[in-house]
Amino acid sequence: MDVDCNASLQSAPVAGIAAASPFADRDTPPHIVVVEDDPALRALLSRILRECGYDVTGAADGIELQRAMIERPIDLILLDIMLSGPSGLELCQTIRERSRVPIIMVSARGEEGDRVAGLDNGADDYIAKPFGRAELLARVRAALRRASDTHVPLDIPVPDRFDFADWNYHARRRELISPRGAEVELTAAEHELLVTFLRNPQRTIGRERLLEMSRSRIGHPSDRSIDVMISRLRAKLGDGRRAQPIIRTIRGVGYMFAPDVTSS
Repeated sequence: MDVDCNASLQSAPVAGIAAASPFADRDTPPHIVVVEDDPALRALLSRILRECGYDVTGAADGIELQRAMIERPIDLILLDIMLSGPSGLELCQTIRERSRVPIIMVSARGEEGDRVAGLDNGADDYIAKPFGRAELLARVRAALRRASDTHVPLDIPVPDRFDFADWNYHARRRELISPRGAEVELTAAEHELLVTFLRNPQRTIGRERLLEMSRSRIGHPSDRSIDVMISRLRAKLGDGRRAQPIIRTIRGVGYMFAPDVTSS
């Protein structure tokens, strides 16, 4: 019988019966590396992904991950945050210095600060244990789909410079310049969030949609990391001293980038 890819992790079948592959348009299925130092959980995650058609390599730590990255191309990394040796956050930052491979952080630590730290270090998504099989597979599919979409040529070129409320943002150089001419340092996640706002000025955007647009990930109703990032971006834009803030909260709906934006 076919494997139910929507079952929970706890009810995963023990028989290694593979479902029909959903990757008929590829020569090979997507290759996923599962970095988890718990052997039992690593084996379970690997089996679930294989049963749903993915090619999976297990890695216990950063050394085995590095070996996997050298040996063959990787389409996605599931990266546990708590590892022996370098942590998942450290590995994520190192990977981002040389690769744009999608990374989903996996951890028992579901605190808001950990999610924000994962995004700031370059992760595309964050999933906290315990989680259901369906959620895991949905996030994997979304990360792979969005990574594939980045290779599709865009009809509209991305502007290099944005001007708003006496501020300037240079997209290619990733520089935010204040009205006084000083450069304001932003994290990678804050850069992506600001660009999302600049490309959608005076438009109300929901919290979950902002996460999708700025980090290429699935938003979740209980995920407050976007609020933390917006709070930090507001502070750097000086919104606390403004009667009319640059980033407005639209109660019960989401956020709006209020000023006029010109681009070139």
